[in-house]
Amino acid sequence: MHSYGNRMGNLLTVAALSLGAICAMASLCDHLHVPSPSAHAQVLKISRFRKHRSGDDEVGLELNVSANLQSTFTWNTKQVFLFVAAEYETPKNSINQISLWDRIIPAKEYADFSIHIKNKYRFTDQGNNLQGKEFNLTLCWQVMPKSGRMFADKIVMTRYRLPDKYQ
Repeated sequence: MHSYGNRMGNLLTVAALSLGAICAMASLCDHLHVPSPSAHAQVLKISRFRKHRSGDDEVGLELNVSANLQSTFTWNTKQVFLFVAAEYETPKNSINQISLWDRIIPAKEYADFSIHIKNKYRFTDQGNNLQGKEFNLTLCWQVMPKSGRMFADKIVMTRYRLPDKYQ
């Protein structure tokens, strides 16, 4: 009747179609899931505000960051990439976003935290646009699923103001 090659081909086809259907259902479940994360970030201290030798402004911040992102985790979530960004406007650009700190959250039990940090990455701007500038702290996250499309969201914190003079 049918050779072993035909039987093996049919078995692999059924397995691939089943796996594809399971992945599509997992992706659909993620689209129906509505997370409700909470977060708070606060600038404790501006530890450094100076004009760099290159002529660029440089800012050093100390922050308190607390977040509960447990609701972003589902059975299809592999990990969540989280970062805190400073967002501000300049005459040239309507939005500037500078990443200050980041973390990978590998599991739900690590997604509820409160930490005291200094900015991990340099907060610089070309020229002297930061004097007296208002900026928002934004907590952004990207959910990386085991199967399906990645999605991202953010929470924008209240406005902060940089000093009018260098320290």
